Amino acid sequence: MSKIILLGSGELGKEFVIAAQRLGQTIIAIDAYPNAPAMQVADDFEVINMLDGAALDRVIEKHQPDFIVPEIEAIRTERFYAYEQQGYRVVPSAKAANFTMNRRAIRDLAATGLGLKTAPFAYAKSLEELKEAVTAVGVPCVVKPLMSSSGKGQSTIKTIDQIDSCWAYAQEGSRGDVAEVIVEAFINFDYEITLLTVTQNQGPTLFCPPIGHRQERGDYQESWQPAAMKDTVRQTAQDMAHKVTQALGGAGLWGVEFFIVQDMVYFSELSPRPHDTGMVTLAGTQNLNEFELHLRAILGLPLSDIRLERQGASAVILAPEASDHPTFEGLESITKEDKADVRIFGKPTARPFRRMGVVLVHSPLDQEIEPLIEQAKALASRVKVNC
Repeated sequence: MSKIILLGSGELGKEFVIAAQRLGQTIIAIDAYPNAPAMQVADDFEVINMLDGAALDRVIEKHQPDFIVPEIEAIRTERFYAYEQQGYRVVPSAKAANFTMNRRAIRDLAATGLGLKTAPFAYAKSLEELKEAVTAVGVPCVVKPLMSSSGKGQSTIKTIDQIDSCWAYAQEGSRGDVAEVIVEAFINFDYEITLLTVTQNQGPTLFCPPIGHRQERGDYQESWQPAAMKDTVRQTAQDMAHKVTQALGGAGLWGVEFFIVQDMVYFSELSPRPHDTGMVTLAGTQNLNEFELHLRAILGLPLSDIRLERQGASAVILAPEASDHPTFEGLESITKEDKADVRIFGKPTARPFRRMGVVLVHSPLDQEIEPLIEQAKALASRVKVNC
């Protein structure tokens, strides 16, 4: 059996650990704080600053893993190239991890290298450059740190007098030591999707049924599967996802995000790992959830088919304020419901809008999905996070 180092130990990592242990793998969970969710179920753990390259080197040398699996952006990913040269297997690959951990690298690859349709964009390394970029791109526009996750540091500029505050907010939310931001023209999309894409070392690239989602503050609030879309539009998204994942290389599950405007598909972002919107697959929507797919692709276990079993929806449970000892009320209002479930992530601390859990609901494929989304939202609102 394999030994896997998991770099980042949040709620997505926790579900990956559970999937891995069901197949007898050994997991060492790494994060910057103790008692992170994945550490609670892993075989072993380490607490380090993953932006400290020397500390990262020591952990790899100590544990001698078969696989190095990144779960977050705040990692000294340039070390991954050396790890591959030393014989370690980085998931999906050192190139993929480096390109996708930085929005500039992946956007340049997608838009310039591969010619994928994206929103107009520009970069800025200072407040003055941000003002120039906003002028070039136009308002409204979206500002994102090059390195961040879950919407941290992301904001929308609707008027030019918001530029100063948006720059400051981006710097607060940036992970690592990268101050640069990307400025994107605001796309007035009809809807947005995540296309979970599975690449294999031997075997075809597979696609999960598209997942629709809604965001606030750059972070997902609800997701549902399947998202209704025309076959031709879905095929275009699949072709784009295939191009970018093949250019990056390696085996694993990828979360590829797209904006849809009428019949036009715009590439947005890419994560080389299970995606937060993909937690809806924990509702049993597929024959294998996204964490099981990621693991099997990594281990080289053959995957021939991804089947939609039923439709599902998810809605997040958010903390209202900061706390060192969050507790929960109202779980019984979910567990008494038929075809509903809840996951509490086990994060040891809370802060405003921090994702603390998720509600999952499902129904047969022949029913309308909109009432299911509303049910997930309503159930999530019944859970109170006491801070």
